[in-house]
Amino acid sequence: MTEFTPLASFIGGALIGLSAVLLMAYEGRIAGISTIASRLLPPYRDGAFLSRLGFVIGLVAAPFVMQAVTGEPLTQTVSGNLPLMAAAGLIVGFGSVWGYGCTSGHGVCGMSRLSLRSAVATGVFMAVAFVTVFVTRHLIGG
Repeated sequence: MTEFTPLASFIGGALIGLSAVLLMAYEGRIAGISTIASRLLPPYRDGAFLSRLGFVIGLVAAPFVMQAVTGEPLTQTVSGNLPLMAAAGLIVGFGSVWGYGCTSGHGVCGMSRLSLRSAVATGVFMAVAFVTVFVTRHLIGG
């Protein structure tokens, strides 16, 4: 079971929103993490490689910065089932491409812009997440 951490969740959500606003203000771009990460691969269509790389490095570094600031050790639980993780990653990647964005692009940026497409996409993401948790925890005993 995951611990309820309202303060850390609030701070994390505020930082996600702030980063999305700053990216929009300075780069004129929507903060879709799947798109930013996928465009780190060639072909390079514009000169935004370094800003994308910095964004992804910030995502990876954030937990370590949090640990340095709070002194709390990182507690991340990852499944040891590598084939299952690979399959899940492929499904998420396929869904992100098929849905023209991920939870950050649609859920954070699209919903805040009152985009109907993002509302539908976020609803689909949430429904699939509910079903996935139910199946993995109650039907196959994950």
